[in-house]
Parts: sequence; structure tokens; C-alpha cells
Amino acid sequence: MPITPHVLPHRDAHIVILTGAGISKESGLDTFRDADGIWSKVRWQDVATPEAFAKDPEKVHAFYNMRRARNRSLDLQPNAAHLALARLEAEWPGQVLIVTQNVDTLHERAGTKNLLHMHGLHAQARCNHCRHVVEWSGDMSVHTVCEGCTQPGGMRPNVVWFGEMPMYLDEISAALTDCDLFISIGTSGNVYPAAGFVQVALKNGSHTSEINLEPSAGASLFAEAHYGPATAAVPAYVDALLKSV
Repeated sequence: MPITPHVLPHRDAHIVILTGAGISKESGLDTFRDADGIWSKVRWQDVATPEAFAKDPEKVHAFYNMRRARNRSLDLQPNAAHLALARLEAEWPGQVLIVTQNVDTLHERAGTKNLLHMHGLHAQARCNHCRHVVEWSGDMSVHTVCEGCTQPGGMRPNVVWFGEMPMYLDEISAALTDCDLFISIGTSGNVYPAAGFVQVALKNGSHTSEINLEPSAGASLFAEAHYGPATAAVPAYVDALLKSV
């Protein structure tokens, strides 16, 4: 699908890209907020809050153990959209930063290096006692011992739950203040603070572009929009950007 960006940035432009669940859906990952998404089947209040973990940690562990096992069984691979963004980072003369709301590792596996996971990673665990973070792929339980402080009972997924502060907000704010082009890909526009990034970028004079399957809740805030499957729209947009340099 041919795409022509309304505004082409200069060669040394700083680009910040926000990605959401829509970019990983075509790799086979379930989204959270679609009609058939995860939160239509499980109450987030029961498995994705600090209060839920304090009340019933075994239930929370069972949910995330299931998620990790499902992702392993699917043998998920980066799709054309992930690969296109990695190519943009590698070939764009200026700086490219990807800020993702996703807790998968598909961006890294596609080759992206300048990346911030603002909602954490499924493939990591964190200790509530000492804050030690470790790579994690198997199951966890209340009996899992932290290798940092050697205490059991505190290990949890290193993901941001409802009611918790997203990660890297200072770095993201600085990048948005300095960027020339802000692109939002595959996001619902319903989850803050990420949904407000476009307003921060606009306030600082950035050009803004939305790439999505359908208009997001904040679509009217963007200077331009391109709609279609991420695996078609993102490579086409990246091709257009790279042809301009």
C-alpha cells in the first residue's frame, strides 16, 4: 500500500515512535482492549494490580505463568512492521527512539536497539523486597526465591500494573520535547500517560502522525493519519521516509 507522508522531516530529524498492542497483534499476540482481548476474559482488577497481588498472589502468578507459557508455545516472530522500524532506526541519519507499551520482546528480536519498554517486560521478574530485576521465562510462585536478597514471596512479573507509574517517563518526556516527528502506531489512545504523548509533542512543535488499523481515541489530535494493517502501513511509511534522505 503506497503511503505519502504529509510532511517529510529533515535528514537529521529526531523521531520518536510510540507502539502499542496493534503492532504485535499480527504476530499472533492477544491484545488487551479489543472486543475479544484479554480484559474481555479476565478482570484486570483480579490479576493486574498491586492490590490483587497482595490479596491473592497465587492467582496473579497463575495468570502470568499462563501468559508466558502461551507465548512460548506460539513461537512468536517479529512481523513486517517490527522489521521496518528496526530498518528505520538503522538507516535514518538522525536519532530514532521507539517507546513501546508492549511487554513482548518482538522489537528487540527485529533488531531495534534504541528502545524503552514503558510498561515493562513479561520476560523479566522483579523482587518487591529488594527491587532486583532478572530475566525470567518459566513459572513463578510465592515460593520463588529472589537471587538478590534470597527471600521468597516477593518475586513478581516486571510489568507495570494498573495504579503503578510507567517506566522511563523522564527519558520519554525529554525525547518528546526534542523530537521533530512523533509517530503513534497500533495504539487505542485510551491509556494514559501514553495517550497524552501526542499533546506533548505538539506543544513542542513536532509533526505528528498516526498509523493504526482504525482511528484511535485521540486521532483528531494528529496532523496526519494512515489506516490499515500494521504489516502493510508501517513498511510503506518507513519506505517513504527513507526515500526522502
